[in-house]
Amino acid sequence: MKRPFVVLAGPTAVGKSELSIELAKRIGGAVISADSIQVYKYMDIGSAKITKEEMQGVDHYLVDEFLPDEEFHVVKFQQYAKKYMEEIYQKGQIPILVGGTGFYIQAILKDIDFSEQESDEAYRHEMEKLAAEKGAEYLHEMLRKVDEKSAKEIHANNVKRVIRALEYYHLSGEKISEHNEKERQKQSPYNFAYFVLNDDREKIYEKIDRRVELMLDHGLVDEVRHLKEMGYGKELVSMQGLGYKEILSYLDGEISYEESVYILKRDTRHFAKRQLTWFKRESDVIWVNKPDFSYNNGEILNFMEEILKEKKIIKNS
Repeated sequence: MKRPFVVLAGPTAVGKSELSIELAKRIGGAVISADSIQVYKYMDIGSAKITKEEMQGVDHYLVDEFLPDEEFHVVKFQQYAKKYMEEIYQKGQIPILVGGTGFYIQAILKDIDFSEQESDEAYRHEMEKLAAEKGAEYLHEMLRKVDEKSAKEIHANNVKRVIRALEYYHLSGEKISEHNEKERQKQSPYNFAYFVLNDDREKIYEKIDRRVELMLDHGLVDEVRHLKEMGYGKELVSMQGLGYKEILSYLDGEISYEESVYILKRDTRHFAKRQLTWFKRESDVIWVNKPDFSYNNGEILNFMEEILKEKKIIKNS
């Protein structure tokens, strides 16, 4: 018997957190965050981190667990998520993976095997040095020459993943995009439902702009300033997160405040677009378009519940 598992994904600012709480309460679930920034302590406003009050007593995992200078990547995410899933199953609950980081979701859903992927520390350091000297775009162009598909999927600013793809090719002679494609074809070890919450693109973009304004009203600049004072700088993966790198550039005097806000809004919209592109490529996705339900969360939850019953993920009451 495959164990029950629910995924609630979607682009940034679409309303996943609120819906996941209601879903967890309905089906006896616990939430595991698939967000690459909410996992860090002290990074609350810029990551739109869910608060204790908003959790409404629903157990949450992989929120507020690591310091900003601790390494966190897909392999570590997978290790921790699997460990927490075991805890959730032991309690007789259903794990609900919630977030917008598609690669994290895929790593759990398809149980991707990262163990056989070798590493070459020297090569990696060489690439990191190259990125520092010649810039992220230079490295991205190197990747485009050997693995165009990966270059299209990985944003140039995601230096860590660009280096990983180059390293994989360097070690194996195989494109990491081909390896990932093979892993993607694997059957999931879970009895799962993979929901993607979506909205009209204009509405998503409006919400992103509103959310950025709210973050600034709630003290995003002070949060980034505090992190900077604690010694967390631009060289950290965590501080390359949206909302942090832009404000850091402003605090470092590289750009004006107005520019930083403009770039943050623009890049968050681009990010949402890339997230949707990722989810459209995934198989077994159940699209939940908010306008189809007149933006009524109750109706959305009824729809999701029916699917979970059909798939025998939850019992018919």
